[in-house]
Amino acid sequence: MDVELRQLKCLVAIVEAGTFTDAAAELGLSQAQVSRTLAGLENTLGVRLLRRTSRQVAPTAAGHRVLARARRVLAEVEELVRDATSGEAVLRVGYAWSALGRHTVAFQRRWAQEHPEVRLQLVRTGSATAGLAEGACDVAVVRSEPDRRRFTSVVVGLERRYCAMATDDPWARRRFVRLSDLAERTVLLDRRAGSTTPQLWPPEQQPRFEHTSDVDDWLTAVSSGRVVGITSEATLTQYRRSGVVFRPVRDAPPIPVQLIWWRDERHPHAGKIVDLLTELYRRPTR
Repeated sequence: MDVELRQLKCLVAIVEAGTFTDAAAELGLSQAQVSRTLAGLENTLGVRLLRRTSRQVAPTAAGHRVLARARRVLAEVEELVRDATSGEAVLRVGYAWSALGRHTVAFQRRWAQEHPEVRLQLVRTGSATAGLAEGACDVAVVRSEPDRRRFTSVVVGLERRYCAMATDDPWARRRFVRLSDLAERTVLLDRRAGSTTPQLWPPEQQPRFEHTSDVDDWLTAVSSGRVVGITSEATLTQYRRSGVVFRPVRDAPPIPVQLIWWRDERHPHAGKIVDLLTELYRRPTR
């Protein structure tokens, strides 16, 4: 069975462009060539990858699985070419919201001192796997529960939960809030990559919810005073925003900070990152 890189590129281009016509333009091919290339990939794999309608193209269940792997393979090939041509090894660490909070700078500097042969690159991607499933990084820092069928995860530290609110909010005068207090408020959640879900509250005490998918939009909405947010303490140091203050949520459980990588492919530097991050998170707050 021979699967070619051009076939994988074609599959990814079709899904991302949304149509065969747009994919053909992006790849510099004719629409017929794109159709033949995809058909060749489907014949080689023996499965249907895309479901076509008059208006759109959508991956099948098998297509979703192949698409995730295709993105990984293409990203790794791109990284291989970059490493070979530049002579420099690069380690991409993905994150969705707040990197490593107050430990971000120390992590970057310690890594540079202890592993100068490997350049560290932090990559922000607003997805549930912080870019790992999309091939945007080699390992990722997440604050939500990963799919353990696909990824290996190690908890490197714990972070307190805070309530974000506008500076002129009546709650801004409080020293802390409780989860039950929020039953009267509207809480803004990030359903894709956020660390807070409705399950944090019992059914009878759940607040109203609205949703966003970007930390900057979240902060902007919170500063308006219309909504509040629940986030990890890392957000306090990573995103200082005029008009927003944070108060600890006294009775909320801490957030596990996890490093994840592909279950079937342990990254050679994963252990070193786990060791360094665990050490940093164990340091007392000054």
